[in-house]
Amino acid sequence: MENYKVKKVLNNNVLIGVHPQYEEVVLIGKGIGFNQKVGNNIHGETVEKTFVLKNETEQEQYKKLLPYLDEEMLHVIISAIELIRERTNTFLNEHIHVALTDHILFAIHRLMRGLAINNPFLMETKVLYPFEYEIAREVIELINELASVQLPEGEIGFIALHIHSAMVDKKISEVNQHSQLVSSLIDRIEEQFKIKLDKESVDYLRLVRHLRYTIERVVRGEKVEEPEKIEKLLKKEYPLCYNLSWKLIKMMQQTLKKTVYDAEAVYLTMHLQRIQKKIK
Repeated sequence: MENYKVKKVLNNNVLIGVHPQYEEVVLIGKGIGFNQKVGNNIHGETVEKTFVLKNETEQEQYKKLLPYLDEEMLHVIISAIELIRERTNTFLNEHIHVALTDHILFAIHRLMRGLAINNPFLMETKVLYPFEYEIAREVIELINELASVQLPEGEIGFIALHIHSAMVDKKISEVNQHSQLVSSLIDRIEEQFKIKLDKESVDYLRLVRHLRYTIERVVRGEKVEEPEKIEKLLKKEYPLCYNLSWKLIKMMQQTLKKTVYDAEAVYLTMHLQRIQKKIK
């Protein structure tokens, strides 16, 4: 169990602490600063229910957000992050405190001014990250209830990406880039086949998941086995799907700035052929 000393109380829910190993830290938790005095010890059992920001940059960014938050709003956001920690039951990158606080704060400000933001990647996010999406839905319900607001459904998608980012320890910009890439790939497929895919269908679900796993393999530099005989057959039998799969691979290469191995074209062609067969 870790012990901290109170260095400065910022408000009822946030204080600056000192730790022998991490030195200065920001401690975040419901009511943690209430009745605290400089020099007080904060014991391990309290800290276990608290979020600790150890990274100096994260601390500074978080402190800059505090003047924009009243106690009530801070309480709502801390409750939301507590819910995420409970539901994910995993280590969350501490950046979620800055990123999510910032996001929720400005989402509510926009809502108050009648400037709700549309989320064009909502369906892709729902399919790509179903676990995070369901947690995000609970988070939105909690915020709406505690803050007496009505955040739109699109916010579930944005928060799901923040949850995924914190769970897999990836920057939100990278997570965003991947879901936008999947969306662009889907647009290209629809354009080429001159169709509108049913976003509730099993085929759509399979296609989006396949694209996600392809992107993840490319980012990791992972090579899949190349079924050579199948490649020749697909090229001959389904030239449209085969050519389209290569166009999609070039899009991936340009966005991710990584090599996409040839075998990916084979698996992608199979998925595209399944879709094309259904629209004939």
